[in-house]
Amino acid sequence: MALSSAFRERLQHMEDTRNQRLSLLQGEKDLQVIKSQMLESKLVNIRSMEQRCLMLDRHIAFQRFEILNLKSEIQNLDSKYQSDSHQLRVMKRGMEELEEMQKEKERFYELKCHEMKAFREDVEKFVHESKSQVNELRNQANELKSIFVKLQGNNGYLSNAEIAAAEMRKTQLVGMKEDLERKLESNYQIRSRLQNKLKEVIQHARSTEEKKYPTSSR
Repeated sequence: MALSSAFRERLQHMEDTRNQRLSLLQGEKDLQVIKSQMLESKLVNIRSMEQRCLMLDRHIAFQRFEILNLKSEIQNLDSKYQSDSHQLRVMKRGMEELEEMQKEKERFYELKCHEMKAFREDVEKFVHESKSQVNELRNQANELKSIFVKLQGNNGYLSNAEIAAAEMRKTQLVGMKEDLERKLESNYQIRSRLQNKLKEVIQHARSTEEKKYPTSSR
């Protein structure tokens, strides 16, 4: 009986020990399951972080591409700005030159108007003087006619003094006539030069206006 009781205690102790070990093993198994779950969760988080990193890399690459595009656009805009600025400076210089040409044209017009006015006054003065000279020549011609009539009345006889006076008067009349013709020719030449100069000014003005306003000139 004593042996049987001890044996049972021994068996009970072994059973208790086995149960304890099974309990420990179950605990360790549960702990491993928990660790596995935690590890799986961490792996999932790592994969999620990797995905986020990939997305961030793509976003960074896209942003870099956008930055490069913006830099290219900025460079193009800078180039266009430089070109437009150059064209603006050229147009400004052209406008200043046109304004200076306009001022020069106005000064030239004013000068030519004064010249034309002076020429017109000279012509009027010359016409008045020419009329006076023509009247004087007409009177002198009448005087010569009267002398010739007198000569015919005296049977063609004139004194040497009268002949010399008539020759001198004739010479004077011829000189006055030649001087008058020279003055007329000079005035005609001046008038022709002024007319040609006026035509050149008008043509130059038209050409300047056409260059200044090409669209409107068409």
